[in-house]
Amino acid sequence: LTMASQTVITVQPQFSVAQQPGEWQTGMLDCCSDCGVCLCGTFCLLCLSCQVAGDMDECCLCGGSVAMRTLYRTRYNIPGSILGDFCSTWWCGPCTLCQLKRDINRRREMGIF
Repeated sequence: LTMASQTVITVQPQFSVAQQPGEWQTGMLDCCSDCGVCLCGTFCLLCLSCQVAGDMDECCLCGGSVAMRTLYRTRYNIPGSILGDFCSTWWCGPCTLCQLKRDINRRREMGIF
């Protein structure tokens, strides 16, 4: 019997990307930085929610959800937690949705959305 020589792999190839921590482009209560978004969030929250969902290629009903905020935060490596997303969405829903839309608009202007 002859044994064929085989190459033994002792090191597994690795691929990793060190992603820098991100941050929100505007604060949660920074409404004056984009009055159009603020007015839309004040008078037609459902419209703003659908805009955000459309921007992120999600169902229109998901725009103002905790899952949407968490998905966005994760995508751009913004520090936080699901509990924090839940609390901010629960107690300051319109403000968090406006913040999300402002952030999308700013990232789009910078070409990184």
